[in-house]
Amino acid sequence: MANDDVQHVFIVGSKGIPGSYGGYETFVDKLTEYHQNEPRLKYHVACKSDEDGEFEYHNARCFKVKVPDIGPAQAIYYDVAALNRTIEYIEQHRIAHPIVYILACRIGPFASHFHNKLRRLGGKLFVNPDGHEWMRAKWSAPVRKYWKLSERLMVKHCDLLICDSKNIERYIHEEYGKYRPKTTYISYGAETRRSSLADDDPTLLDWYAKKGLAPKSYYLVVGRFVPENNYETMIREFMDSKSKRDFALITNVSDKFLEELKERTHFDRDPRIKFVGTVYDQELLMKIRENAYAYLHGHEVGGTNPSLLEALGSTDLNLLLDVGFNREVAEDSALYWTKDVGSLASTLDASDSLTSEDIASFSRSSSDVVARRFSWTKIANSYQDLFLFKSGN
Repeated sequence: MANDDVQHVFIVGSKGIPGSYGGYETFVDKLTEYHQNEPRLKYHVACKSDEDGEFEYHNARCFKVKVPDIGPAQAIYYDVAALNRTIEYIEQHRIAHPIVYILACRIGPFASHFHNKLRRLGGKLFVNPDGHEWMRAKWSAPVRKYWKLSERLMVKHCDLLICDSKNIERYIHEEYGKYRPKTTYISYGAETRRSSLADDDPTLLDWYAKKGLAPKSYYLVVGRFVPENNYETMIREFMDSKSKRDFALITNVSDKFLEELKERTHFDRDPRIKFVGTVYDQELLMKIRENAYAYLHGHEVGGTNPSLLEALGSTDLNLLLDVGFNREVAEDSALYWTKDVGSLASTLDASDSLTSEDIASFSRSSSDVVARRFSWTKIANSYQDLFLFKSGN
């Protein structure tokens, strides 16, 4: 197939593939997997590394970008370095009508420079704005100011914004209407299959034995222990509930933070609260999700949250913080709670009283939502359609 007939797509902003880090990495992994046999698409994926080099994965060209250890500025350095490498490759190989797709709004002050360069090469710049990074509590005021500025400049200097949430898409138009941004909505995806592990798999049974848990005897949360996930609220409310079940938290949290949390909540006095570490075995994690009595989700910043989609696709019952992003995704297939004192505790007590028929109904409903709107097949097809037929090239 002639070079002009192939749509080259350069992806910058994920840590790279194979995806074992987080949402963007899983997205790129799935996108390249589902398109690896599509001759009209060729992916080039930037991969953060401590060395330079290239390798093939899912038929994608993966180029390593060496990033020095310079603290929080690493992410900005990485994106800029990856974009410089991308422009060089496009020029050297005379790539016709390339698409450069940047994930997240980290490099706003450089967006105009790269947009202009790409335009001169006959290419287009697409951006996934992610969630409201500037709202995250972990950042200091000056850093939040930078993220907000960066977001504005990337909205201004791009050809298309691909939003994974309709709430984010609406926000882009309301906040930055003066730039007349061009947007489209393509969600994040989720698995619709079940775990390959059997109920009596030794790996599963050993994990349960070590953690003091049993199938359907625990509420579950999976994710980073950051303020906008509201873990502290969930712990306090669980401690105030009458539930006889455990609360298992799969998260990477430092000993220092755990000690501070103990001082604030005294969770160590409640044997139901169990920090069980991290789980990197994806089949095991999927099985743990399936066997949870219910999943707790307190995320309140950003678009379509990957952990929420995974829970909806695998856990029978889901208890979600009542914010627009979560309702947009789960619709009526979940129970909702607020951050008001007593709200989650009463929701937990109510969920413990549900009949098996009630839970089965929620399970069917949430699985249907994922299959209907968020399957990776649907998401991959939407991107293929966009890149091949709607990019304007």
